[in-house]
Amino acid sequence: MVQMLRSRSTTDSEGELSVGEVRANGLCMKTTEVEAKLDEGNIEEAESSLREGLSLNFEEARALLGRLEYQRGNVEGALRVFDGIDLQAAIQRLQPSFSERLHPRKGRSRIESLITVSQHAAGLVLEAIYLKAKSLQKLGRLTEAAHECKSVLDAVERIFHHGIPNVQVDSKLQETVSQAVELFPELWKQAGCYHEAMSAYRRALLSQWNLDNDCCARIQKGFAVFLLYSGVEAAPPSLAVQMDGSYVPRNNLEEAILLLMILMKKIYLGKTKWDPSVMEHLTFALSLCSQTSVLAKQLEEVMPGVFHRVDRWITLALCYSGAGQNSTSLNLLRKSLHKHERPDDLMALLLAAKICSEDSLLAAEGVGYAQRAISNTQGTDNHFKGVGLRMLGLCLAKQSKASLSDAERARLQSEALKKLNEAVPFERDNLDLIFELGRFIDATGGSISKGWRLLVMILSAQQRFSEAEAVTDAALNVTAKWEQGPLLRLKAKLKISESLPMDAIETFCSLLALAQAQRKSLGACPSVHQVDDDRVNEFEVWYGVATLYSSLSHWRDAEICLGKARELKEYSVELLHAEGVKFEGHGQIQEALAAYINALLLDPGYVPCKILIGALLLKMGSKAFPVVRSLLSDALRIEPTNRMAWYYLGMAHRDDGRIADATDCFQAASILEESDPIESFSSIL
Repeated sequence: MVQMLRSRSTTDSEGELSVGEVRANGLCMKTTEVEAKLDEGNIEEAESSLREGLSLNFEEARALLGRLEYQRGNVEGALRVFDGIDLQAAIQRLQPSFSERLHPRKGRSRIESLITVSQHAAGLVLEAIYLKAKSLQKLGRLTEAAHECKSVLDAVERIFHHGIPNVQVDSKLQETVSQAVELFPELWKQAGCYHEAMSAYRRALLSQWNLDNDCCARIQKGFAVFLLYSGVEAAPPSLAVQMDGSYVPRNNLEEAILLLMILMKKIYLGKTKWDPSVMEHLTFALSLCSQTSVLAKQLEEVMPGVFHRVDRWITLALCYSGAGQNSTSLNLLRKSLHKHERPDDLMALLLAAKICSEDSLLAAEGVGYAQRAISNTQGTDNHFKGVGLRMLGLCLAKQSKASLSDAERARLQSEALKKLNEAVPFERDNLDLIFELGRFIDATGGSISKGWRLLVMILSAQQRFSEAEAVTDAALNVTAKWEQGPLLRLKAKLKISESLPMDAIETFCSLLALAQAQRKSLGACPSVHQVDDDRVNEFEVWYGVATLYSSLSHWRDAEICLGKARELKEYSVELLHAEGVKFEGHGQIQEALAAYINALLLDPGYVPCKILIGALLLKMGSKAFPVVRSLLSDALRIEPTNRMAWYYLGMAHRDDGRIADATDCFQAASILEESDPIESFSSIL
């Protein structure tokens, strides 16, 4: 039997030995002779040398030889050596030795001696199979590697019927078992077999492997991360491992949270070292299920000194704010913003302003926080400046409600509307800002036209077109002729949505008449830029009429309208888009594709042309699928609520056999179609 005594050698994290000399069974042998035979390709002779020099059996000699090849970096050579090991035969020879430890007639010293010798032998053979799995992994044969790793764990369970005991276990054997347990799920993940990886993680955590705390913590963290981000829904643990009265997670999120909270408990008790990523993953998981109060409790249990106190206060404030405990949150923010702490922290200032904006008694305090935040955004991302201006506007609006003076109230309302409007250029895609601005306009009478338009868009998003049209007509009746442009544009789009194209054309004619009258009254040359909200953009009207005629296949009329638009603006993505639609309608696919591509050269972010190019390429076969997915994904990055982009992405996934992804895309397109306004809400800004 092998009793490995390592002379002049060191081990790394994988238990590899440096090449020098080895001792076994009281014998010593240099590896130089063995290496020379390996270099010549004489595996059998090298094996024979080890067997004769160290009195080893076949499996033990092969295991030692394979490890030597693996250490030298000859992975393929190591694999050839490991292939010759009969693991089942080796384990069958080892099992009787382990069973003898329970025989009552044996003396204590005799039993311990047999156990020690058997464990050394088992450790050498099992390490060989583990290194075989590592070799296969390095060669990219991941499924085979996973099966080899599984054979190590199966062998351990056959040797130790009741799990590995926490005493009298050879350190090398325990090291090999721990490494195999940790590697097993990773191999399945790398092979793309996610359900097998799930089972491997559960086997690692539910079986008795006698893992040390750090190894167990790494496996628990890896499983939690896998549950959170893999997108694979796990079934609950099998009934065989469920204890009566124990909590059984219902889904991935619950199981991940449970694992992460167990890890945090180990950290608090000092059983494993602090890992900041565990708290980051737990923060994400608890935020997903709106359990920020639980997260606050976890943060409060973290030992002082791990986080800077100001960072802890701000994070706790976020947690309590998310849990609806605004008073506690604001008190923590006041502490963090003290002049002796971190008075200019942008995140804390914006959160404090947000909390104050919800209470008229705190609004004045919030104004101060928002103003400080805006002054600290110089040279930073403009997004934060937009948020600061929005918070300032909301605080001023809330403060106006508590004002006792009409003059003061009017001043505050005017200032609030001004700040909200200033936030618009920085936050154009922020729907909350749009609705807050619309609600404030409606409440204060700031702009009657904008209030009407917002109501029409909301009704159209609810597919209540007849009511939206009634509101539009009512708005036109109370709006001065000169200011009816945006309302007429909405009415034309409503008629198109109601499949009344001739009525839409009639409305477009009224809009054109208004645009030409405005142009003549200004006594200026035609301009494609709007002077203010009520000025009609004549180019957009001609383009809208051309698009409508194209949808009706009235190509001659569409061409006339495009010519009128071209007189106003010679080069534009809209014209190239319309020309592409016309070419496509005539069956001139290459010309259409060229027009769409030219439009993207003019404006790389023009979403309608990205979608149409994707739709055309989709018809050209599977070779174009990667390009189609890239174009449509980029379109959704720019406009996440574009239903046509979702629809065609679903078509691409369907044709590529990705049925689950296609279903998700079609569902998104369907939901967006049911809530799609006739005009973007951002148009009122």
